[in-house]
Amino acid sequence: QVQVVESGGGLVQAGGSLRLSCAASGSIFRINTMGWFRQAPGKEREFVSAITSSGGNTYYADSVTGRFTISRDNAKNTIWLQMNSLKPEDTAVYYCAAKIGSAYYSDERFYNYWGQGTQVTVSS
Repeated sequence: QVQVVESGGGLVQAGGSLRLSCAASGSIFRINTMGWFRQAPGKEREFVSAITSSGGNTYYADSVTGRFTISRDNAKNTIWLQMNSLKPEDTAVYYCAAKIGSAYYSDERFYNYWGQGTQVTVSS
């Protein structure tokens, strides 16, 4: 089994920055790709970003490209999401997830393990 725990959410003004962290524990040898998803009130959960085990491949949703950066430290079993130039529409609960394979990185159905989520609120 794998556990993932997010941290780093909070309240920030538009244009500001936040850095989310996600630590994985347990049978982490099974994990290949880790990613971030978010869910705004009244909306479906959507893909934000993902990174493969080597860190060599990163993926972003169009809405965050150029503003968010995902990174990974396998020695610490941790990934981060640096969020810059935040907008009110970035307000959501952000979830960290981990999957065994590398394919379908943007499809939440293929992620095996999920964190509890962390709230990010961007005020205008």
